[in-house]
Amino acid sequence: MAKSKTEQVLALARRRGILRPRDLAAHGLAREHLVRLHRRGWLERPARGIYVPADVEPSEHQGLMEACKRVPNGVICLLSALRFHGLTSQAPFEVWLAIGHKAWRPKLAYPPLHIVRFSDAALQAGVEKQVVRGVTIRVTNPARTIVDCFKYRHKIGLDVAIEALRDGWRRKKVTMDELFRTAQSRRMAKVMRPYLESLS
Repeated sequence: MAKSKTEQVLALARRRGILRPRDLAAHGLAREHLVRLHRRGWLERPARGIYVPADVEPSEHQGLMEACKRVPNGVICLLSALRFHGLTSQAPFEVWLAIGHKAWRPKLAYPPLHIVRFSDAALQAGVEKQVVRGVTIRVTNPARTIVDCFKYRHKIGLDVAIEALRDGWRRKKVTMDELFRTAQSRRMAKVMRPYLESLS
């Protein structure tokens, strides 16, 4: 038996985790279904243009998922990337998101963003794609995240960078080769050398 339009939208929402009105067009579904389902309490709307299933437990990465849906060219970085990779005990209330130097600065009511500007090359190198509940998250890999913490140590604190390095090494999320190569490419080898030597 064919699913009703309502069932199709709900199934899509559960599969993808987050729906935007434009996501429905590819499936031949009208945007009005989102509004109706929200009014009935079947979908929640944490921010304008973002809908999530009301009966699904939110992911711990919900803020990252929503930021990546709203800013598809952005890259999760620094404190948010540390949290994503399990390299910090801190839970930043903002999503740390890298965008290009000339990119439009997104203005979102939710989730709150901490914008960092990266060069075009830096938006590509050491960036991996992870899929969480159907949402593609572009995030700096563990080695790149740790090195960036040293690069931006004046913004986030040297103690955070050192903790991330020790956690990444202890949990075997990075190798010495990966760290050293990434530190060289990000011009952080000299700064990081004493900290890297203390691990061996």
